[in-house]
Amino acid sequence: MLVRIVKLSFEPSKIEEFLANFETVKDKIRNFEGCQFLELYRDKNNTNIFFTYSYWNSENALNNYRHSDLFKAVWSKTKPLFNGKPEAWSVDKIASIE
Repeated sequence: MLVRIVKLSFEPSKIEEFLANFETVKDKIRNFEGCQFLELYRDKNNTNIFFTYSYWNSENALNNYRHSDLFKAVWSKTKPLFNGKPEAWSVDKIASIE
């Protein structure tokens, strides 16, 4: 399993637009083949910074999503809303303590 963390920084005036779009696409992303889990987080101090956190079956599954029409549509609506360069990490989960 691959965990993907993406940091997104938005123009403050564009946050509601981002959230509205995320609401319309979140289930499509979550149900994309190979996606096991999807969450959206918002920074408590810098409220224009968000993080997506997702689990993928493999790097290949993530890449299939990143090259899909769904990703292209989501990204084309999201990218113009940024006020900073997005950052992304692909990581392996080492431990989960509940």
